[in-house]
Amino acid sequence: MTYLKYLYDLSDEACVEMFLESGYWQYFCGFEFFQKEFPCDSSSLTRFRNRLGDAGAEKLFQATLKTASDLGLLRAKDCSKVIVDTTVQEKNITFPTDAKLLNKMREKLVDLAQDRGIELRQSYSRVAKILLLRQSRYAHAKQFKRARRATKKLRTILGRVIRDIERKYEVSRDPKIQEVVLLANRLFHQKREDKGKIYSLHEPHVDCISKGKSHKMYEFGCKVGLILSAQKNWILGSHALHGNPFDGKTLKSSIALAERNTGVTVTDAFVDKGYRGVDHHPEHVEVHLSGKKNLDPTRKKLLKRRSAIEPIIGHVKNDHRMNVNLLKGRIGDKLNAVLASSAFNLRKIMSETDLCIKIWLEFLKPNYTLKLEFIEI
Repeated sequence: MTYLKYLYDLSDEACVEMFLESGYWQYFCGFEFFQKEFPCDSSSLTRFRNRLGDAGAEKLFQATLKTASDLGLLRAKDCSKVIVDTTVQEKNITFPTDAKLLNKMREKLVDLAQDRGIELRQSYSRVAKILLLRQSRYAHAKQFKRARRATKKLRTILGRVIRDIERKYEVSRDPKIQEVVLLANRLFHQKREDKGKIYSLHEPHVDCISKGKSHKMYEFGCKVGLILSAQKNWILGSHALHGNPFDGKTLKSSIALAERNTGVTVTDAFVDKGYRGVDHHPEHVEVHLSGKKNLDPTRKKLLKRRSAIEPIIGHVKNDHRMNVNLLKGRIGDKLNAVLASSAFNLRKIMSETDLCIKIWLEFLKPNYTLKLEFIEI
């Protein structure tokens, strides 16, 4: 059902409901008779993913490659030449602004203080709400000095609430409130030019990534490295990369992942110019950057196919739930990237086998026609 969820881009609830309607789904899941009851609660899929972990998701991905290999759709020689690229897997967060984050952090601290029975000197609920409205209106009217003053006042209010809690409560004895106070201090002290900034309170590990897109200057999430076979367009590996690393530094780990998944040594890698730097290239792999000259005809043809990975990234994002990641935490980033790639390979297996059946039926059609004519005579 995890395969089916990502294959058809469904939520946990919709996946469980669809199970009852489709006999094909039930047979795929191992049932021999038609089922009239839900196989599990939708929350069971969430718990299964949490127990699955990174290693378990990789086994599910390897199973799709093994199935393709057993059916003769993926050959070993297709895995020796690969295309490597990175994309951004966005997290399910709103666009961050300082004023909004400061106010949300204050609200979170006030709620925790009420739960623990801490009597704050002032909650600033009314004042902060008015300041947040003013700040957004000043920014919209391009009155940036007034907007900055409102943001500065919200930061001051957050600092007062933090110090008030630290004075009246022993934060170190309560892990939950200690974690929130540490996060609040990070947010309070961060500057515009700092690295490792907080862009979301419920996803503090999110990175701000600029890929040079004119329609979307900044994306908030993590990078994902994709490894594609240079022929037949099978995804051989997928992994989340946190910390916004330079693309070239991820090449060794990407190729090692593809070799681990397929059991075939990679000899040639075709990449874009973001992978410059001989120091980052694996020793046993010949790396071909786009625009490279003096290649033999075979490699020259494969280098022209390097851009074939771009539409594959588009399909994985738009068809298999990698466009916006709804799973929580760093482990959610890893699981979503691997399971989305598994779904792409599964869809490819289905389309390839369906095509084989159609060709087989077309081949047998003349024989059926002759047999019918003989019966009529």
